[in-house]
Amino acid sequence: MSPETFERATTYPYRIPNRSFVYRDGIEHPLSKDGPPPELDGRMPVLAVGSNQSPEQLARKYHEGNWGEIPVIRGELRNFDSVYSPHITSYGAIAATLQHASGVDVTLFVTWLTPPQLKRMHKTEISSANYGYGRLDGVSMNCEQGPNLESVHIYNSRRGTLCHNDTPIPVAEIPAQNRRWKAMNQMDVQHHVRQYLAPRDDLKTFIRGSVDDASLRHERSNALKDVAQPFNHPNFTGIPI
Repeated sequence: MSPETFERATTYPYRIPNRSFVYRDGIEHPLSKDGPPPELDGRMPVLAVGSNQSPEQLARKYHEGNWGEIPVIRGELRNFDSVYSPHITSYGAIAATLQHASGVDVTLFVTWLTPPQLKRMHKTEISSANYGYGRLDGVSMNCEQGPNLESVHIYNSRRGTLCHNDTPIPVAEIPAQNRRWKAMNQMDVQHHVRQYLAPRDDLKTFIRGSVDDASLRHERSNALKDVAQPFNHPNFTGIPI
C-alpha cells in the first residue's frame, strides 16, 4: 500500500476551510462575510456532512470537465451532528453521515449545485449504494452567506450510524457545540473498527485489505450492521435517483 493510499484513508474528511468559499477549477476562493453573496438561483442546496466540505475532495469529484464554480456556504445546523456511517469506503476511510442530536449545534457547509453538478455528485455518492438521497425539512441552519435554511437535500447512509456503547460516534474533525456522545477522529475510528473486525491485523494491513479486496470490504461493512443505529427522522423524504 502506498503512503498516499494510507494518507487518504486516515485523513478523511481532509482539510475543511473555516469560512465560506467558492470552488472553481480545483481551487477554493474564500468569501468575505461582508461581501456580496454568490449567485444561488437555479442551484440546489445540498448539505455536506463529511468530506464534501473539503476543496480537496471536491477536486477529486470535479477534476474532469468544465463544471463551473460551486458556492460552498458555511453554517450552523441545530439539533444534528456529523457522525460515522457503518461502512468502509473503496479508498479505506470510514465516512460520515448525518444523525439527529438534540441540543447539538454542528458547523457544516452547504454545496449549492447546478443540475449538471448535482448529477455528477449523485454519481460519486450513490453508485456504491451506501448512500441515499433525499430532502430534510423542518431544520434550522444559519448560514454565513445567502439565505438561512429550513430545508436541505442530503446524502445519508442507508446503513445508519456507527455506534460505540450504543451511541453514535461524532466526527471529531467537524466542530460542534454541546456534544454528549464521544467523538473520534479518523485515526481513532479506524483503530476502533479494526479492533472490532480484525483485531489481529495492524492498521496498515487492515486498510490494505479493505482497499484491495472489494468482497472483504463489503463483508466488513455488513458486519458493522451489528453495531449500528438507523436514521429515522420524520422529516426526511427519500428521493429516488
